[in-house]
Amino acid sequence: MNNPLWKRLLWLVAIWGASVMALGVVSLALRLLMSAAGLKS
Repeated sequence: MNNPLWKRLLWLVAIWGASVMALGVVSLALRLLMSAAGLKS
């Protein structure tokens, strides 16, 4: 556990960004599927 603080923070930001991107992709896919099924908001 001798990693410097900036490296741990960089990993935290990278994992957070990847999860936000994954949620965006999932929501876009759901919106496309609902639009293809004829459900418009």
